[in-house]
Amino acid sequence: MPQAVYITVPSAWHTNLVLEAVNRRINVFSEKPMATSLQGAKKIFEAVEKNGIVYQIGFNKRLAPLYKKVKEVIEKRQPPPLVKMNRGELKNPSWVSDPKISGGFLYETAIHVLDIVRFFFGEVEKVSCLAKSNIYSNQLDDFIITLSFKNGIVASVISSGHATWMFPYERIEIFGDHWCIETEEYDRLSYSPGLDSAIEVKDFSQLDREVKWGYVEEDSKFIEAVLGKASPPATHLDGLKAVEIVEACYRSAEKNVEIGLPL
Repeated sequence: MPQAVYITVPSAWHTNLVLEAVNRRINVFSEKPMATSLQGAKKIFEAVEKNGIVYQIGFNKRLAPLYKKVKEVIEKRQPPPLVKMNRGELKNPSWVSDPKISGGFLYETAIHVLDIVRFFFGEVEKVSCLAKSNIYSNQLDDFIITLSFKNGIVASVISSGHATWMFPYERIEIFGDHWCIETEEYDRLSYSPGLDSAIEVKDFSQLDREVKWGYVEEDSKFIEAVLGKASPPATHLDGLKAVEIVEACYRSAEKNVEIGLPL
């Protein structure tokens, strides 16, 4: 019997395959999302707790050099954030445009950004979401999301499933007491520490893609966790919390009300 498996199939198939492995006490690395429903995510969470195996979810942004640098700044200077995230399209690969397989745009793409914002600022307490189906008639593809955190921070996330791939198609902007930090995908970070300070630029664009996107460290951390040498950087709890935020967004958009967490 294998000691560990990687689950990298399309999103809708994660739940059954992960549960099969976990219930055989096999350690699991699962690509995001944990599941395409809150019920599925809870089943996985409970199975991991029961069987005591290693479960790591593929939230690679947490391990990307650029986002690790952002985390360093935030830990020193808690700010009110603004997050912008656009995806170029929902055509490639073909299954991402089918919500029955992907779970929907937020599960397929924006869940990465929702996780990294929670990673930066802590637990989300309330979610408000406005959404429309503008280009892809079978699913919501434009979102304006407001996340209220338990520590009082409020973040806005703007995400579209039909933007171009014009650089940067993903950006995080964080503003504090006369300071600002901006990212351009995984490639570049600009930091203005104050009104009379020089802007600091960190450029990661020449790193190998696997390193720049956090994949190398993600794999090594999983192996270390399986060997009992470390804890996973993104756990079954993180997977569940991300699904809960996504589900709250969809419920808020459907009912046009603010949704409190936990669900």
